[in-house]
Amino acid sequence: MGANMAKQQRVKTKYAGVYYVVGKTSDGRVERIYFVRYRKAGKLVEEKAGHQFRDDMTPARAAGLRAKRIDGDEETNAERRDREKAEEFADKNRWTIHRLWEEYKEQRSTNKGLLVDANRYENFIKPVFGKKTPAEVITLDVDRLRINLLKKRAPQTVKHVIALIKRIISFGAKKGLSPMPDLSKLHFEMPRVDNKKTEYLTPEQFSSLLESIDADENVKVATLVKLAMFTGMRKGELLKLQWGDVDFERGFINIRESKGGVAQSIPMNGESRRVLENVPRTESIFVFPGQGGKQLQNIQVAINRIKNRAGLPEDFRPLHGLRHAYASMLASSGKVDIYTLQKLLTHKSPQMTQRYAHLRDDALKRAADVAEEIICSMAK
Repeated sequence: MGANMAKQQRVKTKYAGVYYVVGKTSDGRVERIYFVRYRKAGKLVEEKAGHQFRDDMTPARAAGLRAKRIDGDEETNAERRDREKAEEFADKNRWTIHRLWEEYKEQRSTNKGLLVDANRYENFIKPVFGKKTPAEVITLDVDRLRINLLKKRAPQTVKHVIALIKRIISFGAKKGLSPMPDLSKLHFEMPRVDNKKTEYLTPEQFSSLLESIDADENVKVATLVKLAMFTGMRKGELLKLQWGDVDFERGFINIRESKGGVAQSIPMNGESRRVLENVPRTESIFVFPGQGGKQLQNIQVAINRIKNRAGLPEDFRPLHGLRHAYASMLASSGKVDIYTLQKLLTHKSPQMTQRYAHLRDDALKRAADVAEEIICSMAK
């Protein structure tokens, strides 16, 4: 005990070896602070048991703690401090997954996806793997995490979580901080993800959606949705769109941060130009500014309201679904080749556009049928 505590009056309780002194809480309340005295291995031990209010400590509970510590069923305060110091020292010399993550995070502080990765790490990875070294991670642990997450998360989310574990472990090995685990003993099974869902809208649904857009009270978000309809732009590209990206003179929209990582441009059609020309200008650099002129963030409520009012299918995904609908409409028209469609969608590779190829094939078959009808009618 400190010198100040020694001067305070000790008050015995009816329990042997238990006493208290009177102190005050941080908000000024008077409370009892309980202590215990006992001998262990021939040595006198005198230590705090707890505070009356903060720890809900009572004389009886303090007596129970004293008995456990005498019997060795519970650590003394000194033993606990020694153990914690030893563990802290050991952790400083062990590259655990958490320590590797902190280093990984530091070296990728400018990475745009770091915030999302940080949420995945804190929520899903740290509770299971944070205190383990890469060598202590086993396939069974990864399998259990995958199975448990799939009960409440989408396969794509689970895939990202497992991929992040792999990246952290690989980062440690590449930097020479920890050895690479034996991959013959550690296997990362990824959940199966169906990324080939292709949504489309009928002419009636397009018409209903336009009516719902024009009727919505959130003009800003409604205008953003209409621009998505006529350009096929991604949600992130629309939210980040700045006036400096809009080239009315050339008739192009510049996408500086496309998903493929390369700056690209898409042409304006007449309707997308009209939409942009009618957007009110503010002091913000963003076409669709949020609070304080910063980038717009929360649009899901308004978008869902527009979707529901239009009577679109429950599983239709705005704005992602509008992008698919835009591409499907062009492909099925038979008037746009796959290469051009790839450029309009700013796809990095033609493979990403191939999901729409069958729609173009259907259009070509219809055209062949028309040729047959014309030829046959001429032969009669």
